[in-house]
Amino acid sequence: MNKNRAIYFIILLGLVSLFSDMTYEAARSISGPYLSFLGASAVAVGFAGGFGEFAGYSLRFLSGWLADKIKTYWAFIISGYALSLFAVPALALVHSWKLAVILLVLERLGKALRTPARDTLLSYATFRIGRGLGFGIHEALDQVGAVGGPLLIALVFYLKGGYREAFSVLLIPALIALSLLIVARKLFPMPQDFELSPKRIYVLESKGFPRSYFLYLIAMGFFGAGFIDFILIGFHLERAGLIPREHIPLLYALAMGIDALFALILGYLLDRIGLKAVFLGIFLDLFAVPLIFLGKLTLLIVLGIIFWGIGLASQESIIRAYIAELVPAERRAEGYGLFSAVFGISWFVGSLFMGLLYEVSPGSLVVLSLVLHAVSLLLLSGNAPLVRLTD
Repeated sequence: MNKNRAIYFIILLGLVSLFSDMTYEAARSISGPYLSFLGASAVAVGFAGGFGEFAGYSLRFLSGWLADKIKTYWAFIISGYALSLFAVPALALVHSWKLAVILLVLERLGKALRTPARDTLLSYATFRIGRGLGFGIHEALDQVGAVGGPLLIALVFYLKGGYREAFSVLLIPALIALSLLIVARKLFPMPQDFELSPKRIYVLESKGFPRSYFLYLIAMGFFGAGFIDFILIGFHLERAGLIPREHIPLLYALAMGIDALFALILGYLLDRIGLKAVFLGIFLDLFAVPLIFLGKLTLLIVLGIIFWGIGLASQESIIRAYIAELVPAERRAEGYGLFSAVFGISWFVGSLFMGLLYEVSPGSLVVLSLVLHAVSLLLLSGNAPLVRLTD
């Protein structure tokens, strides 16, 4: 398969992500305030965000392992998207924060099913144009939807609609995403052919994955633990009375726009300076938490949201892209799955402690996040590549 078809495939998967992100990122932009509206506490909100990510990420190891074993990548992708995209509109039907949490977790489980298989197929296509650029294009399209979704929610609120109307309208982009996914499956039944078993030589490796993969995984685990989920950010902004409810989705849309822009910028840098691009993204995210949780001025909060968007761009694009350079093609879905499991467990533990510390004081939450970011950066700076992949 040639380079042009690889680009078409990346763009088509990006369009699927665009409309799916319109669905569930729109929901994430208001899920914190929605849970508060239904009567949930800060601890419950922190648990909901953390456990959803824990369940979603930890099960990716199993789904990735199974996808590599039975090679039915498309089945995992389609079933995962279907579960996620129908769980979100169903939030319009619940009247209990506990049921809402269950649906939010189901959405994350759908992501667990699809992500290792999707990233594996994406990695085959990005082999043709550059890992950083390919994942960056996909993430940029993904985040166009992540901007559009919260803006759609803001429009519903502007038209005097409530939470139920907001969640109901998200069924439309969900159906578009599933339709595009079926088209992608029909046009590209075997994306594996983009990367025709390149001969790769491991200069230094362990019996399974290379040592550099595990060092990278540990560093990203600390980053995941220190990364604040927007569900807690939205909860804080509304509870503290810093931002009106109807403006919170607009801040989320801003973060998604920053994510889209920096996914391309950082992706470009990854193809040229390698691991230093990952270091840069995490370093910039370090400034987000103190500005958001300690800032009293709207300008400082907005600046914090911008840095948070850069951190999210790193997490969703170049951090994923770099894994393909550490793991052999035949075990790539398993590698993505294991990485996601460790990252998710770290995110869950971190989010739970963040929720608990927030009830004590926002300052203690900030200190923990900064320490975890610092440890991640220290580990990353000492992770000289122990594996070199050559064609």
